[in-house]
Amino acid sequence: MNSNVEKILNNNLWFLGTADTEPNAVPVAFKTISQDGNLLVGDVFLDTTLKNIIANGKIAVSACDAQTMEGYQIKGTATYITEGPIVETFKELVEKMFNGAATAKGALIITPQKTIITTPGADNKKEI
Repeated sequence: MNSNVEKILNNNLWFLGTADTEPNAVPVAFKTISQDGNLLVGDVFLDTTLKNIIANGKIAVSACDAQTMEGYQIKGTATYITEGPIVETFKELVEKMFNGAATAKGALIITPQKTIITTPGADNKKEI
């Protein structure tokens, strides 16, 4: 993953897109990029997203800088976990933010398969 994509992902809200019987798109705030390049998302309110992932494992992540319109879409596969250090880290973050009123139930591990430029201009829709 190149540094421009990482910058956009690190500094902006992500939108997850999934589909099976019911298309779904949701914003997520509890997210990070792992050292090995996977995208990690804490599950606080995911429902339809999880149903769709269980059905086919496919996901798209979109992020964009609203000021510059630089954006990227990452398509890949996702797995869901409910225990381990990744989940514990998200639990701590969520519980701290919501003063114990909410917690992370699990986490998505998203393995990118392709990255597509969504920035308006000549490179729009180009795979990098």
